[in-house]
Amino acid sequence: MTGEASLFLSLCNEMLADEGFSIGQQAEIAKALGYQGLELAPGTLGKQPHTLDRDSLKDVRQRIENQGLRTTGLHWLLAPYPDASIVDRSKVTETEGILLSLIDQCAALGGTVLVHGSPSSRQVPSSVSNDEAKDVVAGRFSRLACRALDQGVCYCSEPLSRSETGFINTVAEGAKLVEQVGSPAFQTMIDTSAAGLAEELSVAALIETWVLSGSIAHIQVNDTNRGAPGTGDDPFNDIVAALRRVGWSKPIAVEPFRSVVNAVATAAIGAATMRAHWQNHLHSEAG
Repeated sequence: MTGEASLFLSLCNEMLADEGFSIGQQAEIAKALGYQGLELAPGTLGKQPHTLDRDSLKDVRQRIENQGLRTTGLHWLLAPYPDASIVDRSKVTETEGILLSLIDQCAALGGTVLVHGSPSSRQVPSSVSNDEAKDVVAGRFSRLACRALDQGVCYCSEPLSRSETGFINTVAEGAKLVEQVGSPAFQTMIDTSAAGLAEELSVAALIETWVLSGSIAHIQVNDTNRGAPGTGDDPFNDIVAALRRVGWSKPIAVEPFRSVVNAVATAAIGAATMRAHWQNHLHSEAG
């Protein structure tokens, strides 16, 4: 058992941004709620975020760091680009250009991980088989992994539930893609909501099975009701226990999609739930 791992919480920022809070206000709120970082959705930074210049990125980074937080990474990478595709051969080159820019931006912001969820970018055309799609995606992700390696960040493919996409739904499928790409800068991750909906194993068992395999570079936590931890019935006590057992010490990103009262209250519930379970297990281990 690795009980010495510390809890580092990062807040996904889109819900606060959607309620009109500036990036500086988002960082101030997150700090007050006990978060140590922000995980940014590029679409909250501009309509064409991949075109942001270095001065704009420097300003964003400074506003976050002024509150004693850091940018941990980027997610919802292609949400601002509804026509982007990593599967459709007629669109993959343009999409790759956007993603290469976002990799550079993640590094400039001080982040270490990019999460490729973006289910609309993964819709497989009817003329393409799943095996063909996997070959196309592996080739593109190999090029993205090269840039990520150069920039010192990790690019993650996010398994999503079948209600969102039919392409890469389980961690095993994500790990297979990791094997195909074959780069330390390309990994997969666990989103507890998606995993709770798509996997046969419990999320806690999934964490224990896959984190120690070396394929998991990131964890996002949310309830299968799409709210923050603590807003539904998912067993976060078991999930946190599993994270402690595998010695997880990287940032854990709280990513709610639905609010309770408002974004601030939702973020507060998520942080309080994760901290409470973490401390309970810490005390029980010490006892």
